[in-house]
Amino acid sequence: MVVLMCSHVRGEQGSYHKISIHSLLPSKVCSSFKESANFNFTRLKVTHRHGPCSPLRSHPTPLPEQILDEDRSRIDSLRRRIAAAATSAKLDRQRGSQVGSKIPVRPGSSVSTGNYVVTVGFGTPKRDQTVIFDTGSDITWIQCQPCVTYCYEQQDPIFNPSASSTYANISCSSTYCSDLDISGCSSSACLYGVQYGDNSFSIGFFAQDTLTLSPTDVIPKFPFGCGERNRGLFGKAAGLMGLGHGKLSLVTQTYQKYGGVFAYCLPPTSSSTGYLTFGTGYPSSKVKFTPMVTDASTPTFYYLNLMAISVAGQRLPISAKVFNDAGTIIDSGTVITRLPPTAYSALRSAFRQAMSSYKTASALSILDTCYDFTGHSTVSIPTVALQFGGGVTMELDLSGTLYVGSQSQVCLAFAANGDDSDVGILGNVQQKTFNVVYDVSKKKIGFGPGAC
Repeated sequence: MVVLMCSHVRGEQGSYHKISIHSLLPSKVCSSFKESANFNFTRLKVTHRHGPCSPLRSHPTPLPEQILDEDRSRIDSLRRRIAAAATSAKLDRQRGSQVGSKIPVRPGSSVSTGNYVVTVGFGTPKRDQTVIFDTGSDITWIQCQPCVTYCYEQQDPIFNPSASSTYANISCSSTYCSDLDISGCSSSACLYGVQYGDNSFSIGFFAQDTLTLSPTDVIPKFPFGCGERNRGLFGKAAGLMGLGHGKLSLVTQTYQKYGGVFAYCLPPTSSSTGYLTFGTGYPSSKVKFTPMVTDASTPTFYYLNLMAISVAGQRLPISAKVFNDAGTIIDSGTVITRLPPTAYSALRSAFRQAMSSYKTASALSILDTCYDFTGHSTVSIPTVALQFGGGVTMELDLSGTLYVGSQSQVCLAFAANGDDSDVGILGNVQQKTFNVVYDVSKKKIGFGPGAC
């Protein structure tokens, strides 16, 4: 990840970030987010799973192309899920007879995993587990013993349910079991199955146990998947924390405790840290809210109304209908923001015009607007701003505008959907450094700049 020193300038031709490039080599030093005095509430430390701050740091760092290719797999899965929901409001459930049998799963029944992790405790006594958190998934799951042949390698010791005094399997007759998209039974105990867009999966018992977020934030009888058959590219994480909008998500299951409110800040680089909080104690300074939109056919996802895009302070000539036709979701697990082709074409054209004095570079996977900054000590990058319903403008941090492969390949961090009818997605690159607040009770999503 590059280290970029940035100042913000506004001139006659619009608004720009002026950058001093100190290094385009990956940083191996963790620079932790410093808590200010007003952080008097519980927060979980958020790290990029491939960075030096991550508990999973022993895992080899993938190439930028690999990360973007995995992102494409997630998008394909997400599109299939939304398309299927448009024709069928409810997936028919398949049932197996035992954990050892194959629970039929459908491609795209869930979306591929994201790349930010937190550490929480499961069981009594608690065992720390580092999990990926994902607003595009509902079910929280971790790998569980016995799990030898059908488990991937993880950093933490695999959770042993027999060592927890508060662990209990959920009955097949429970509403928790009936709420699963894919379920089964084994001697009256509920089984679950999830499969992701890259063919990763987790299958096991659906259970309850104590979830510990902090010494003062303890959630008894939290429903989660105890996976005994698991496969996938989870980067040594123990599993996944589901922060979607569905019935079985952590957000819904803790509604009485936290009021359906959580917030996070994704760090600007993989060598720095952010935070994840639950409840109304999030940092509120400078947060502006836009309406949260939901779709009954895909209750997991958080939708919002993207209205317009500006480059260097100039609003692009894009009809609001282009954004409204397909809608837009915000997703912590998608890396690169996807726009309708009509909108992306206008953004790309304006960005290229503003960057015409710089040498272009070859495309990087899905990113087609790239530059070679070799030999430059400073460069000026036009600001990019997104406008949402309610008059909320999100002027992206520099880290939310560029995706850096190397000093000779620095790219605009947006991509086009295949068609204007495909749902738009606000990815995690564009969310960097913002305090992103989800308030389910009041049906609104907030953005506050410069939070981490």
